[in-house]
Amino acid sequence: MQILKSSDYKLYSKFIENLANKLTRFYYTKLNKPFKVSNKLRGGYDPVTTADKAFERFIRNEIRKKFPSHQIIGEEFGHKKSKSDYSWVIDPIDGTRSFVIGNPTWSNLISLNYKGTPVLGLANFPVLRKYYFNSSNNFAYVSDNGKKKKIIVNRKATYSNMKLSAAFHGSLSLDKQKKIPQILKRMQFPCADALSYSHFAEGKLDVVIQCGNKIWDIHALIPIIKAAKGTVSTWKNDDAIKAGNIICSANMKLHKKMLKILKPVSN
Repeated sequence: MQILKSSDYKLYSKFIENLANKLTRFYYTKLNKPFKVSNKLRGGYDPVTTADKAFERFIRNEIRKKFPSHQIIGEEFGHKKSKSDYSWVIDPIDGTRSFVIGNPTWSNLISLNYKGTPVLGLANFPVLRKYYFNSSNNFAYVSDNGKKKKIIVNRKATYSNMKLSAAFHGSLSLDKQKKIPQILKRMQFPCADALSYSHFAEGKLDVVIQCGNKIWDIHALIPIIKAAKGTVSTWKNDDAIKAGNIICSANMKLHKKMLKILKPVSN
């Protein structure tokens, strides 16, 4: 079901495409230099850098200039509330740990939500010079070095031949991991935050499983995955909008099989 009018999808998808290019230029002109790192999590490790904050300020400013009445929810600077039905959910750097060590898989994640439902998403990878987005609820794309192509999941994937990427991010104890041996032995492909979800939408992976996603980690990916004909939910098969432990699969049959396997650890 299409939530927005076609003209609205066109307006907002054009904005996020332009924003992707602006973000990559902003990185190379302003942020591709030494930065400071601090830890947000007492008793653990949740890094934030000066670049995270600079990216979020930049994104917020671009949204404010074009859509001043819209709400904005960002990982670093909180919720700017209004009466608008539109809200933007921002993860200025998804994969900050990768950013800190120079791994190029980090991204800028931006979701446009209408009445709380993600309708358009952008996953921009400045160092890789590519970005993923959807232009409606039926079409998703990757732009790779300026060349844009439509993407779709590998709908022919089966449990026996699937390419599985999973990461538990320290959220699943060893005792719990022992309850899902079928998944542990099939974790044959690396998991890299939003890049894995993006590769899934592109048909390069067939199942992605992650733990502990916040709304800014997953909201931008939901409309991209759905427009690419993928299935996404929590491990309990709740709406992925709730965030938390997330799984996406290339077709419903495979999704049901994986949810059944995850059941011992989904409570």
